[in-house]
Amino acid sequence: MNTGLATSRRFVLVLGLLTALVAFTIDISLPAIPPMVSALETSMSLGQQIVGLFMVGMAAGQIPAGLASDRIGRMPVLYVGIGLFTVTGIVTAVTNDMNTMLAARFLQGVGASAGMVLARAIVRDISSGNQAARMMSIMVMVFTAAPMIAPLLGSYLVIGWGWHAPFAATAVAGFLILYGIRSSLRETHTPATHPDIARQLWLSVIRFMSQRQSLFGLLIVLVTMVGIMSLISGSSALVIEIYDYPVHYFGYLFALTGVAILIGSAINRRLLRHFDSTDMIGVGATIACLAGIQLLVMAWLGDAPFWWLWGCVCLFMSSTGFLIPNATVLALDPVPEIAGVAASVIGTLQSLAGATSAIVSSALYTGTILNLTLVVGVSGIASAVVFLLRKSIIGEHTAENQETSG
Repeated sequence: MNTGLATSRRFVLVLGLLTALVAFTIDISLPAIPPMVSALETSMSLGQQIVGLFMVGMAAGQIPAGLASDRIGRMPVLYVGIGLFTVTGIVTAVTNDMNTMLAARFLQGVGASAGMVLARAIVRDISSGNQAARMMSIMVMVFTAAPMIAPLLGSYLVIGWGWHAPFAATAVAGFLILYGIRSSLRETHTPATHPDIARQLWLSVIRFMSQRQSLFGLLIVLVTMVGIMSLISGSSALVIEIYDYPVHYFGYLFALTGVAILIGSAINRRLLRHFDSTDMIGVGATIACLAGIQLLVMAWLGDAPFWWLWGCVCLFMSSTGFLIPNATVLALDPVPEIAGVAASVIGTLQSLAGATSAIVSSALYTGTILNLTLVVGVSGIASAVVFLLRKSIIGEHTAENQETSG
C-alpha cells in the first residue's frame, strides 16, 4: 500500500476528475438536446436517449472494468476506458446521424465507467480507514462541481458554437484526463489472475457480499442514492411547474444542493481527523433523518413553503457528503485484493438503485410535491434505520471494535 500517494494533491485531483466525468458528460449535453433534435430532424424522445444510453453503457461497463483491473492492473484499464471515452466523444462532436450519435454515447458510457470504478479501487489500493474517507471526501467535492458548472457551460457553448460544441467539450475533457492519468497516476495494484475468468468474477463477488461490514456500507450507499436520484429526476418539475419559478432560476436553485454537498464533504473531511468513519456515518444519518422527517410531514400535509422544502432538500444533500464517502470506504476496506470488482459491484448496484428510484418517483408524480418529498423523506429515514441496525448487520463484536478504535 503506497500511502504517500494519498497525500498528493494532483493524484487525488485526477481521481476526483475521473469520478466527475460521468456527471460532467451528462449535464453538459443537456442544453444541446433541443437544437440537436431540430438539426437532425428527429423526435425529442429519441434525442433524450443520449442520456439514457450513456447511463446504460456506464452500468454495463463497470463490472468488466473492475474485473479486468484486478487481473491486469488499474492503469491499462484506465487508458483503454478513457481512450474509448475520448474517441467516442470525437464521434459525437462530428456526427450528423442520430443512430451513430446514440451508439457513440453508449460506448462513451462504457469508457466513462472505468474512471468511476477505478478511482474508488485506487483509493482502496493506497489507503484505508479515515485516510481513505478523507480522500473520498475530496473526490466528492470535485464530483459535486460538475453538475454545478456543466449545464451553464453547455448552454454558453451551444449559444456560441452550436449543438456540437458540448460534445466536443467531452472529448477535450477526455484528452485532459488522459494527460492527468499519464502525468499524475501510477499503478497501485498487483494483478491477481485466475485461469477461469468467470470463476474469478464469481468468487470475487461472493467474497465481497460475504463481508458484513461491506454489506453495511453498501446499504448506506444504496438508500442514500435513492434520495439523490429522486431529487435529480424531480427537481425541475418541482421548481418550474409546481412552484412556478422561471426556468433560468432553476440552475441557480439546483446549484444550492451542490453547495450543500460541498459543505458536508468539507466538514466530514475535517472531522475525520478526530472521529471514525462510522461516527461520521452516524452524523450524516442524523442529518438525513432530520431532513427526512420534515419532508414526510410535508408529504402528509400536501403542501409547504418553498423555502422550507428546498431547505430540507439541501439539508439532506449535505448529509450525503458524510454518508457516501465513509460508507464506500467501509464497504471496500475488508477486500483490498479485489477492490476493482468490489468497487464495480457498488457502482452497478448504485446505478440500479438510482434508476429504480427515478422511475418510481416519476410514476408517483401527480403535479404536487408528494413524489419528491415522500421518496427523499423515506431515503433520509432509511439511512438512520440502517445505521441504528449496524450492530446487527456488521456483528456486535466487529461494531464494538470499530467504536473502540474510533
